[in-house]
Amino acid sequence: MNIRKWLASAITAGCALSVNTLYAETTLTVSSWLPPKHVIVEHMLTPWAAQVEAATEGRVKIKILPKALGKPPAHFDIARDGLADITYGIHGYQPGRFVLNSTAEVPFLGNDAEDISVAYWRMYDKHLKAANEHRGVKLLGLWTHGPGHIMTTDKQINAISDLKDMKMRIGGGIVKEVTSNFGIVQLFKPAPQVYELLSRGVANGVMFPLEAIDGFKLENTIKYVTRIPGGLYNTSFFMVMNERKFDSLSDADKAAIDSVSGEVFSRMAGAAFQAADDEGLEKFHANGGVITDASPEMVAQIQGWVEGIEADWSKKVAELGLDGAQILYEMKTEVAKLAAE
Repeated sequence: MNIRKWLASAITAGCALSVNTLYAETTLTVSSWLPPKHVIVEHMLTPWAAQVEAATEGRVKIKILPKALGKPPAHFDIARDGLADITYGIHGYQPGRFVLNSTAEVPFLGNDAEDISVAYWRMYDKHLKAANEHRGVKLLGLWTHGPGHIMTTDKQINAISDLKDMKMRIGGGIVKEVTSNFGIVQLFKPAPQVYELLSRGVANGVMFPLEAIDGFKLENTIKYVTRIPGGLYNTSFFMVMNERKFDSLSDADKAAIDSVSGEVFSRMAGAAFQAADDEGLEKFHANGGVITDASPEMVAQIQGWVEGIEADWSKKVAELGLDGAQILYEMKTEVAKLAAE
C-alpha cells in the first residue's frame, strides 16, 4: 500500500473511532427493591429513564435490574459503593444516619404529595444541601408519598386510646417518634412485608398513605382508615447516583440528566404518588372500606406531641449549623403557597 492510501485509510479509521467514541452509549444500572408495577417503578423510574435517554439524545440509557442487589435499607450504600449506578430508598430505614429528612416528614404538612415534594426539594436546594448528608452520591431527587393515615384490619379508630396495645407496622423516620405516644406495639418492617404481616395476623394495622392499599394489595385486609387532616406523617424518599459514575459522564450528559432531575423529578414523583392515593381511595371504597376523619380532639392531642418532637429535632439540626425552626416554618409556608396555586 502506498503512503497516500495508508494515510487516507488511517484518517478514515481515526474519524470513525472518534465518532463512535463521541456517541458511545452509557448504560446506567438501577437496583430496585419494589415490584415493577409499584408506582415508584412504573410512574417514576420508568418515565425518568425515558426522559434521560431523550435528554441525552440516546447517549445514556437506564436499565432497571431484574432483582434488587440488597435489602431496602442498604440501597443508599449500594449506589455510593458502585454496586449499582442508581438506587432509591427511604431515609428513615437507617435511623440516626439522616436527620434533615424530617423537614418533609412532620405531621400536618399538607394533603398533596406533589406540593410537599416540590417544597422539599426547594428547602434542600436552599438550606439542607449545606449539611452534605448525601456524601458520596449525586442526589437526583427527593420526594414524599401522600399523607400517612391510620389503617386497621378489624377495629375502627376514633381516638388515640383505641390504639392501645395494638400491633402496628410503622416505617422509620419521624413516624416512629409520633406513634411512640400512641400506646401501640411498634413493628419495624420494610413496606413490601406489610401484606404478609396483616394477612397472617402478625399486625393489626399499619401507618400508610392511601396509595398503599392498591400498591401493596391491601384492599382485602385493611377494613378501616382513620384519615388525619394534613397527614400523620410523610415518608422521605431519595434517588441517588454513584458520584464517580456521574462525574465520568460528559458535561453535556451531566447537564441533560440534571435537567430532568432535581425539582423536575420531585414534582413528577409527588404527582405520581398523589394520583396513586386517589386510586387507592377509590379501590378502598369499592371494597366496602370504612374511612373516617380524625376528630378535632384527636388532632389536637397529636399536635401537642408534635410540638415537642419538632423542638427536639430543631436542636439536632442546630448541631449541623442550621436553623431547624426556620426551615420548618419555610417548609410549611412553601407547601401552603403551592397548595394555593
